[in-house]
Order: sequence, then structure tokens, then C-alpha cells
Amino acid sequence: MKLSEFDYYLPESLIAKYPLENRSDSRLLLLDGNSGAIQQSQFSQIVDQLEPGDLMVFNNTKVIPARLFGQKESGGKIELLVERLLDEKSVLAQIRASKSPKPGSTLLFGEYQARVLGRRDALFEVEFIGEPTVYSVLEEIGHVPLP
Repeated sequence: MKLSEFDYYLPESLIAKYPLENRSDSRLLLLDGNSGAIQQSQFSQIVDQLEPGDLMVFNNTKVIPARLFGQKESGGKIELLVERLLDEKSVLAQIRASKSPKPGSTLLFGEYQARVLGRRDALFEVEFIGEPTVYSVLEEIGHVPLP
């Protein structure tokens, strides 16, 4: 299998930006494993597709609100996207800014502060200063990253 087999055009209008108010109205794509036939349905009709002995696997993962908007001490706007939690105070993150912050610089997110410790390849190591943990900051002021 090649990565290029997963490359296809997907119109922006077909990308869900927000979940439907009634989740059971979501669309469902059905693939017949024997014939390869594809058809569209609605998730509310999934019980019609199940047969005795079928196995359902549920994904109960949660997308954390890992995007923070803030500013550098100089006032320049930044966007921080947490990629990996290192411990309860530190993360590896992407940072979008007009100029990349330097190690030792302070980032401001409302009442919260973080310090840029350095870089690891394309990611920044960032440590939150003071009492709050990374999780508490994200839960309070973070945004869910959408495509």
C-alpha cells in the first residue's frame, strides 16, 4: 500500500466543521465487504446493518481543546497548538507567529503565562508558569482544533 493511494480531492464544502445538533442525523457510508459496493445512509439506520455475531468497536477518545490564542510579551499575536504533553506543566507545541519566539521568551494567554524553553525540530518546548497545569489551562481557555 502506498501513501499516494490516500491522496484525493475533497471539496471544502464536504468537510464537517461542527457536529450536527442531532448526532444520529450524521451520514453513514456503507461498504459491502464482499462486492465492494458503496452506498450512503444515515447513522440512525446503523441497527439495520448489524447481524448476529457482528463486532462493534467504540472509540471513546476525546479531542482536547489544544489550541490557545495569545501574544508574545512584545504584543505580537501567537497561536499555540499542543502536540504532546511532556508532564503536567510542559508541552511540545506548534507555534504560529509573525516571528518565532526565542528560547526564554514569555507567552501570554490571558491571565496565564508560559515560557519557551527551546525547540525540538519543528516543535517548541513550552512550560506553563505558576500553579495551573496544562490541562487546567486548556480546559479553561483552549479551543478544539478544527481542520
